Amino acid sequence: MSRGAFLTLLTLAACRPAPGGPREVVVIPDGATVQVAAESLAAHGVIRSIGWFKVVARVGGYERRLKRGPYEFARGAGAIATLKDLAAGRTMLARLVIPEGWTLAEMAAQVEKDLKVPGSAFLAAARDSALIRAYAESAPSLEGFLQAETYLFSPGVPAREIVRAMAEQFRRSWDSTWDRRAEAQGLSRKDLVTLASIVEGEAVVDSDRPLVAAVYRNRLRIGMPLQADPTVQYAIQQATGERKNRLFIRDYSFRSPYNTYLRAGLPPGPVGAPSRKSIEAALAPAAVPYLYFVAGPEGRHVFTRSYAEHLRAIRRIRGVQ
Repeated sequence: MSRGAFLTLLTLAACRPAPGGPREVVVIPDGATVQVAAESLAAHGVIRSIGWFKVVARVGGYERRLKRGPYEFARGAGAIATLKDLAAGRTMLARLVIPEGWTLAEMAAQVEKDLKVPGSAFLAAARDSALIRAYAESAPSLEGFLQAETYLFSPGVPAREIVRAMAEQFRRSWDSTWDRRAEAQGLSRKDLVTLASIVEGEAVVDSDRPLVAAVYRNRLRIGMPLQADPTVQYAIQQATGERKNRLFIRDYSFRSPYNTYLRAGLPPGPVGAPSRKSIEAALAPAAVPYLYFVAGPEGRHVFTRSYAEHLRAIRRIRGVQ
């Protein structure tokens, strides 16, 4: 082929299709050759000529630069535009939304749904000892140490990369003053995140967070069991895979190191992903003498100092005289 003819074809190939046209999703597997990629792209109508695609790949030095993953191309996008995207790894991204308060089990289910990555692989990565040492020190897992956030990932991305990205985001979001403030109060980072995760599980409105934190800090100070429902819910979820929104009397005797009705002090680790507001509340609880609270109207809690006051508050809320 003469140089002039090649340049003419190159110019034609560079013409992009009109915007708004039909688009195709093409998955390039690991180790795909130019031939394999060209056949798949041609089958989807993204390129017109397999031969021309191979010529451009060879001349442009793209043959060993194709990145795996799912891509979204306009039909008729052409060889040059397509090869540039494949070499740059501009894969189609999927949105992963992780709300505050979620547990690893809930995150794993969402990862499987949105990113098509097995939830079991995500959980295994979150319990990997090397990642725990890097991001959570002495915690049993990365529970509580993965940032609740909205992420963009390529579908099929390795589970370990997802977990690492979420742990890195948690590290970046961590306020450097929190460790010093926690240490001054006799709390490790794990203790702080654990306490904050319980506050997150209890508080519905922001104004309750410092009050809920105060109740738990007061109980810890006098050696009283935390008796925190989120820890029982977490213990049951760990054992059964299902989270119970409503607990029954029999549930409070569920045997687990996380059950703070049966064991004094903080549980072995966090029971969910705490928000920044819950971490701040755990560090700066309200200066109140409360030891009890019960859920009241509109999600707000009623706080009391004694068990007798607590029982009266329960009867009042339930309309029992």
